[in-house]
Amino acid sequence: MEEVVTILTVDDHKMTALGYKYILEDAVFDDFSVRVEVANGYLEGEKRIKDAEGTKRYDIILLDIQLFPAEAKDQRTGQDLGKLARKLVPESKVVFMSSFSDSYRINSICQAVNPDGYLVKSEIDELSLIDMVKTVISKPPYYTHLALVAARKNIAQTFKVDEHDQAILYQLSIGTKTKDMTSVIPLSQATIDNRKRALKLNFGVPDKNDLALIEEARNRGFI
Repeated sequence: MEEVVTILTVDDHKMTALGYKYILEDAVFDDFSVRVEVANGYLEGEKRIKDAEGTKRYDIILLDIQLFPAEAKDQRTGQDLGKLARKLVPESKVVFMSSFSDSYRINSICQAVNPDGYLVKSEIDELSLIDMVKTVISKPPYYTHLALVAARKNIAQTFKVDEHDQAILYQLSIGTKTKDMTSVIPLSQATIDNRKRALKLNFGVPDKNDLALIEEARNRGFI
């Protein structure tokens, strides 16, 4: 009986996820066939992963990063689902597929999740999708060119964006004043101020206001 590789793809754009499904299910692989399940957005993806706890229902989990519309003001991302998958379904391979190719963002994901692959959406086509599945199943990781370039840059970087930095950026984006962040982020006021200055410096807006930092963080995929 032919082996079936089961893939869960989580994306807030259903047509994008369905495109992946049709390509992979129609593709011809040497040793297996592919079945793809589609989860539309964060909450549905979270439910599928929780329902699969303790099993290997999914051989590969494909995750977009931004899974809520901006107006939802929800800070949870595909990175959080990746961490959840590592905890609940550790045998499943986790691969990110996102439009973001910023080296700081990719490094943040690598540090938090240690994924089995990262594909920049502008580089995804039928051949890269098929190659990704073959590589991740047999000998991960798999990176598209821009993701690999960004990952290599990370080796030389001393500045890393961690979960506290991401929390600061999120709080800024929803209008929280810096002096009020100590009630929701377990850091001192001085530490928060220092981290915000470091973010501005490394994001290339050292002399600009918080709005410029928020916009740059959004462009890099942190908000």
